[in-house]
Amino acid sequence: MKIQMFQVDAFSENLFGGNPAAVCILNEWLEGSLMQKIAEENNLSETAFIVKRNSNYEIRWFTPKLEVDLCGHATLASAHVIFEYYKPKENEITLFNIHSGILRVKKDGDYLILDFPIGEYKITPTGVPVFNPAFDITSPELIRGIITEKGIIEAPIKDNILQILQK
Repeated sequence: MKIQMFQVDAFSENLFGGNPAAVCILNEWLEGSLMQKIAEENNLSETAFIVKRNSNYEIRWFTPKLEVDLCGHATLASAHVIFEYYKPKENEITLFNIHSGILRVKKDGDYLILDFPIGEYKITPTGVPVFNPAFDITSPELIRGIITEKGIIEAPIKDNILQILQK
């Protein structure tokens, strides 16, 4: 079996910079256990697998240890591969994942813009410690929360918090 695979350094124009992700292009889905073994072998923070369905794409993300519900940099890496090597006619592509839903990526010149889903969030009264081990607070693309007059808004992505504040 041959799988076309790319390694993309997201968030960087420099080789060995940014946040690396593998992108595997599939004709049909493989067994989850096989995709997990491929991700483990790649040993990158995420390996994205994509399958084209009509004019859209399905996507799944695996770390070396488990499948995850959403990965921003691997989604952008996948979009880069699609725009760069598969040349869709549109400047926006739609990806779908059963856990995170519809993700749209728009190409604007040399930039890719990912429309993140807001997902669930919670507001913790001020003064109560906020900690959620599901959020990787060491990653620069994630923040744990922001203090407001209502309390601490806890959400996985900074832009999500900004959207929540605008409600």
